[in-house]
Amino acid sequence: MASGSRAEYRIKVEKDVPATMRDGTRLYADIYRPDAAGRFPVILLRLPYGKHMAADFGDHEYFPARGYVVVIQDARGRFTSEGEYYPLITEGEDGYDTVEWAARLPYANGVVGAQGQSYLGACQYQLAPTRPPSLACAFPVSAAADYHASWTYQGGAFQLGWQLPYAIFMVRNTMERLGIKDELWPKLRPDLLRSINFGNPLTPDAYMRLPLMEWAELLAETSPYLRDYLTHPDDGPYWWPINIKRQHRNINLPMYHVSSWYDIFLNDAIVHFNGLRANAMTPAARGAQKLLLGPWAHLFPFTTPTTGGTGDIDFGPDAWMDLHETQIRWFDYWLKGIDTGIYDEPPIKYFTMGRNQWRDASHWPLPETRYTPWYFHSDGHANTRHGDGVLSCEAPQAEPADHFRYDPADPVPTTGGNTLIIPVGVRDQRELELRHDVLVYTSAPLAQELEVTGPIKVVLHAASSARDTDFTAKLVDVRPDGYAQNIVDGIQRARYRDSASRPTLLETGKVYEYTIDLWATSHMFMAGHCLRVEISSSNFPRFDRNLNTGGEQSTGTTFVTAEQRVLHDAAHRSHILLPIIT
Repeated sequence: MASGSRAEYRIKVEKDVPATMRDGTRLYADIYRPDAAGRFPVILLRLPYGKHMAADFGDHEYFPARGYVVVIQDARGRFTSEGEYYPLITEGEDGYDTVEWAARLPYANGVVGAQGQSYLGACQYQLAPTRPPSLACAFPVSAAADYHASWTYQGGAFQLGWQLPYAIFMVRNTMERLGIKDELWPKLRPDLLRSINFGNPLTPDAYMRLPLMEWAELLAETSPYLRDYLTHPDDGPYWWPINIKRQHRNINLPMYHVSSWYDIFLNDAIVHFNGLRANAMTPAARGAQKLLLGPWAHLFPFTTPTTGGTGDIDFGPDAWMDLHETQIRWFDYWLKGIDTGIYDEPPIKYFTMGRNQWRDASHWPLPETRYTPWYFHSDGHANTRHGDGVLSCEAPQAEPADHFRYDPADPVPTTGGNTLIIPVGVRDQRELELRHDVLVYTSAPLAQELEVTGPIKVVLHAASSARDTDFTAKLVDVRPDGYAQNIVDGIQRARYRDSASRPTLLETGKVYEYTIDLWATSHMFMAGHCLRVEISSSNFPRFDRNLNTGGEQSTGTTFVTAEQRVLHDAAHRSHILLPIIT
């Protein structure tokens, strides 16, 4: 494997350099470039968090020292840039204009690449369909591409756990940088102000507060989009202009997609990679997609060699990587014309947890995948891990249903997973599994190791006393010492069981089939371990509580309990479908 460019330049800095957008709005960037004569390729980063954040991740030093101009720009309406901030809506056009402006800088050679993580990755996805002539490649990390089904909702449930504190953080973030005090919060009642810990999870009282729309009203002057998000729970025309999955045929850009097994935007990296390989504008673009999937969570666990995992688990020394080393090889290839060998490498690199090994692949899912149902069984008392729930490959016959009561006043608490702001990653699930509103199905200890690599879903046959409710599912690895490691999980709001755009309420007591998407993983269940599936109706505050009334979730102030029934018999074979690799 060839290495990338080496550090050889001193760095020159220009602060607050203006670029004028097509509507006359000026966006300001800090520019870091080699302190040397000549022209160099540009790497562009655009973000809403303040261009000063470049110092947190080292891009402003790493790339200029290796012969690149690095342009770090405040997004529209953020910090030094003019205009009004509204997430994502203008990032495509503003990105296009900025790329072409950066390509014409006197020390630029006319070739631009884009990179960055999270919102910076979202800016790249929004930019790609606009096809600026000077843009040669992109390197999006941990980014969403479907802003209804990934950024804001999942399975129809609102992602309360990060959307609400994020909206508050964005306001406070700007206020602190501009030296503005709390006088911008005159509408915020003292009791609500006390519930806010800016940039961190809110207090339990804040997450439980109803209606949700109250938060949107309180933040209306500074975060108007929050009201729009809550007003548009259905997928539809509000979301489609920024849904990049709908625009793959308009993209002809080489892209290196990076995500991780406990990343909140994991699913979109996979969907975008596969969608572009199949549907990008040109064969060249289809063949120039790469995908890297590590064992991390969302926020830069791969930039400092302090951890090889996320949450409770350290996945070993091989789990850590300096992503800059991959990025410089990517940019050298596309922006400098240096054959670093990266193009010829297998298109997919992924980390298998349990084995703690990196592996290569040509396709996702893997061609050798054997999709295998593991069925739910019980004598009607699968409640808690001390119940009689069993998971096996044997199909059920005549078995009684399991029952539990879902009370929105006492939801199942979020304990790790693909979250953001609230605690992330691997957490021990045993305490949750003592709750009677959690059904637990556990396999016998494995006689030999079992590899699960690929997409996972639960097919659930269930009935509810409510007109609307949620069903959640979680796959867990139970070690011989009892530790219960969460692997993947998901949620399905009942009204969206058939369509994300056209909700339909339930007939109370009627049995429906639900498909709960648990996204994907690569995990080796070791010999002696057990597979476990948890079924419940809440995962709070990661997702908002279903109030079970069938009314508007965002404006509802009352709720009812729901009596839930999960069936597993010859006519209703509830199961988890696992991608087994042999």
